Amino acid sequence: MNVLITGAASGIGLAVVNYLSEQGINVYACDITEKSFDNPLVKFYRVDVADKNSVEKLYCELKEQNIELDAIINVAGVFLIDSFIELSEEKLKWLFDVNFFGTLCINKVLYPLLKSSGRIIITTSEVACLDQMPFNGIYGVSKAALDSYSQALRQELNVLGQKVITIRPGAFNTALSNGALVKTKELSEKTTLYKVQSVRFYGLVKMFMGSPKPPQKIAKCYYKALVKKRPKLIYKKNSNPLLILMNLLPKRLQCFIVKTMLDKKKDR
Repeated sequence: MNVLITGAASGIGLAVVNYLSEQGINVYACDITEKSFDNPLVKFYRVDVADKNSVEKLYCELKEQNIELDAIINVAGVFLIDSFIELSEEKLKWLFDVNFFGTLCINKVLYPLLKSSGRIIITTSEVACLDQMPFNGIYGVSKAALDSYSQALRQELNVLGQKVITIRPGAFNTALSNGALVKTKELSEKTTLYKVQSVRFYGLVKMFMGSPKPPQKIAKCYYKALVKKRPKLIYKKNSNPLLILMNLLPKRLQCFIVKTMLDKKKDR
């Protein structure tokens, strides 16, 4: 079995590479960051998913080797905390280029290598299907777009007999997840509109993040999505109960709660 994985140099992607190779699966590991693997079943390619030329180069290399893929597993993603009013267009474009268009590019360019019975697995986020929180919403919107794309692609490829599976991870102990607190602090240092609220938001992030799990805990979900005859359409792992509960509330009440928790008037 041949599987291609993006975002393979760290975090969830690396955990999936290791787990699948342990099951005897040939893995074509891709990442923008160089990574060496002491495993004959893993072959690394330096790829920038946001650069179509880089992805097309990967396609040519695999095609020259007559590689056919049983699955394309999309894990690559980046994280950003900011406000929509203050965020630069360049940063927003970068976020979507990686999180949304990068996944679309990988699947589109490499699709000719995918077997007729092949599968595409797309990693979104637990926040993708929830009402967005302030400042984290920029990341959430990019993942919501990706999640919608995943559902639409499932409908299209299902007609051809190919499966598309969505995986929505909660908090895991990765550079992306750990960076949430760092980037929240950075927001408080650079914002002009939300000086007080961004400081309070730091505590909110810690509360809603819960307890991040080791990325190895989710690797088995990818394996199930890969090999099960009838896999789930959507896999969820380590979902945060507070976020789920918040999402069940009426939207007006959600806004009231968030505003109350962050309201600068408390300092008066």
